[in-house]
Amino acid sequence: MLAAAAGLLPDEDADVKQAVAKLDGVSVHVLRFAAEGAADPADVGAIREAYHLRGWKHVLNSTNMGGSTHNATTDVWLVLDGANMRGAVVLVQSPKSLTLATLAGNLSPVDLLHLRGHFGIPKFEGRGLDSDADK
Repeated sequence: MLAAAAGLLPDEDADVKQAVAKLDGVSVHVLRFAAEGAADPADVGAIREAYHLRGWKHVLNSTNMGGSTHNATTDVWLVLDGANMRGAVVLVQSPKSLTLATLAGNLSPVDLLHLRGHFGIPKFEGRGLDSDADK
């Protein structure tokens, strides 16, 4: 399915096609709620803690990423193998939704940048993967 999805991309997106070829899988789960704040903070915290306990590197925690006017928090975790990533997880929590996107494959950090805005991966500008904790 990933090969079919890459085939639908225009030829000028060669970098995206190359990154997609390195993917083993993509999973996107979106939960939408009728009322704001319906996601249990303890449950969302348990998701964050589970990745921490399994040794994933937390590289981003940002609120209102990309100049968004709605209140959303974005977290990104990576599993590293040297300079390459074996997996990535993006968790976006807004008042009325929760999105969890996972990637599996052998990707360089540049590949992840090429994939932003595709397959449910949030599109962010500039150096959006800088950790707020490192500043």
